[in-house]
Amino acid sequence: MPDPWPTAITNIKPNSVRVRGYDIAELMGRCSFGQMVYLLLLGEPPDAPTGRLMEAILVSSVDHGATPPSALAARTVASTGASLSASVAAGVMSINRHHGGAIEACAHTLGEVVEKARFGKTLDEASDDVIGGYKKRGERIAGFGHRVHTADPRTRRLFELAAEAGVGNTPDTEPSHVDAARALERAFARAGKPLPINVDGAIGAILADLGFDHATMNGIFMIARAPGLVAHVVEEQHRMKPMRKIDPASHTYDGPADRTAPNQE
Repeated sequence: MPDPWPTAITNIKPNSVRVRGYDIAELMGRCSFGQMVYLLLLGEPPDAPTGRLMEAILVSSVDHGATPPSALAARTVASTGASLSASVAAGVMSINRHHGGAIEACAHTLGEVVEKARFGKTLDEASDDVIGGYKKRGERIAGFGHRVHTADPRTRRLFELAAEAGVGNTPDTEPSHVDAARALERAFARAGKPLPINVDGAIGAILADLGFDHATMNGIFMIARAPGLVAHVVEEQHRMKPMRKIDPASHTYDGPADRTAPNQE
């Protein structure tokens, strides 16, 4: 019999489920979904402010309307009569380099700025260098600017919660990815092309400062977007005719009017 292969994630025994060593029954009702994602990916539970920050990251990316590629892919497959799982899978499979991948790509870029700032340059100087390098190579820096928003409403709130959790608040001798994101924003403005940080850039900066591996960042976006994809698929199946021609520019919103979020604290 071959030696058993190892996994350090979840231990299953009769009448026992332990995630990273914790009894899942004890976590239920005490641990939010965002805290569980943090625990699964980093191996230890977050403190309360970081848990709220993780929850906010997931909420911020839960949906962005009917026009993103993942929603369109999920709705298109659903219109053929495909199952919920197949339709949602189609949406998830469309999350790649140019859709959702900006989180990981921006984290890489911010890492370049941080690395340069660790070796004698200011963050502003490092940002100018990095932007110059991308411009020379004809590459676009992900995480800045947005096709819809001129000031992404999610970005400010995420940075507020990050500050409450102490994320990005590092000494000058140890620049953070959040600091690097702000420095890049200033560098774009100096170059005459103001590009504000979007939600992907904010998430990339925060996750990097929390210590997440870049390889998990696209996955965190998938986790966040899955509920939105389920909602789009179910709506497509229940409200729309099969095999319709889906024109993303022609849809109209007919849901609830603007209202205030409930206070759950």
